[in-house]
Amino acid sequence: MAINPMAKKEFDLIVYGATGFTGRLVAEYLAQRGISGWAMAGRNTAKLAEVRDLIGAPKDTPLVAADAANPASLKTMCERTRCVLTTVGPYQLYGSDLVAACAAAGTDYLDLNGEPAWARQMIDAHEAAGKKSGARIILSAGFDSIPFDLGVWYLQQEAIKKFGSPAPRVKGRVRKMQGGASGGTMASMKATLKASFKDPSILGLLNNPFALTPGFEGPSQPSGMVPEYDKELGVWAAPFVMAPINTKNVHRTNMLLGHPYGRDFVYDEMMLTTLGEAARALVDAAAKANPFTGKGLKPGDGPSKEERETGFYDVMFTGIYPDGRKIVTSVYGDRDPGYGSTSKMISEAALALLETKSAGGVFTPGGLIAAPLVERLQKFAGLTFKVE
Repeated sequence: MAINPMAKKEFDLIVYGATGFTGRLVAEYLAQRGISGWAMAGRNTAKLAEVRDLIGAPKDTPLVAADAANPASLKTMCERTRCVLTTVGPYQLYGSDLVAACAAAGTDYLDLNGEPAWARQMIDAHEAAGKKSGARIILSAGFDSIPFDLGVWYLQQEAIKKFGSPAPRVKGRVRKMQGGASGGTMASMKATLKASFKDPSILGLLNNPFALTPGFEGPSQPSGMVPEYDKELGVWAAPFVMAPINTKNVHRTNMLLGHPYGRDFVYDEMMLTTLGEAARALVDAAAKANPFTGKGLKPGDGPSKEERETGFYDVMFTGIYPDGRKIVTSVYGDRDPGYGSTSKMISEAALALLETKSAGGVFTPGGLIAAPLVERLQKFAGLTFKVE
């Protein structure tokens, strides 16, 4: 399937980082989907060719040499394509020059960053350039934060249909989740923590729910950082490791769309569990996030094929009105969240973006391509959005 046979640039889409763990999954997914007009990029074309053959991509899939340590190569890559999908992280270490190159060239950009302080830096640095060149810079187009960003968007569409107005209070609750982490995710967490020790202002951004809505500060939000008993659900809720990223993106989507959820919108995320499991989760998360340990997964590592295919996630969203009315929706993913599902989500986000006409700037998926992306995710990527 061709994305856009009338495209003026050499490629519609380049997958940058295609020899990495997630990049390889993205390339494999595009090949299996029969997409044409795309290329694989990375530092070493010999390794790219090896991956191309291993994943069963067509032998004529173009290979592009590009290196984060060589800004000129990034500039050349961006000038050859309509869109760059990058899996090369941590983005605060390897992504800034690529965002700048895309913003300058008018080339669309998508990433998987879960690094909100860096995301704010990119908004401040490149919003104006993107608007000028027409580049659409989409941040956090993986498990952080598509199921949550679009999950809230979907709930609000259904709430308006049912009640005539959006829900001013939404709770996101991860009911079940199974899947492994990768070295790339761990590396991003460690890079963020190390950066915060050097620059205390980063801690302020990490703790601010409205860090990605420059010029707008909404009402006080629940921290979600302490286990609590949810009386409405009758279960314990524990801190959810992705909440500090996802909640910021949900508020940015609300701002980008003109505050359709309301300027007084309140949102939080937690994981449903037992009290004992909540305590163990806190200890485990603290141990894994220690930036000074050399133990654990390294970048390029990740869950096995079996783990990816047996993984899943189930997230419930509850919209609550002051008068007691409620609406409950859910998002279900049929693969492990971080890799099996993420690789499909960012791929479909790129394809949706290429088919969407809009002005440039820095966006969330929900802030630009929500409707077509929800449709694509349900049709191709194994996600289910429904009212319960």
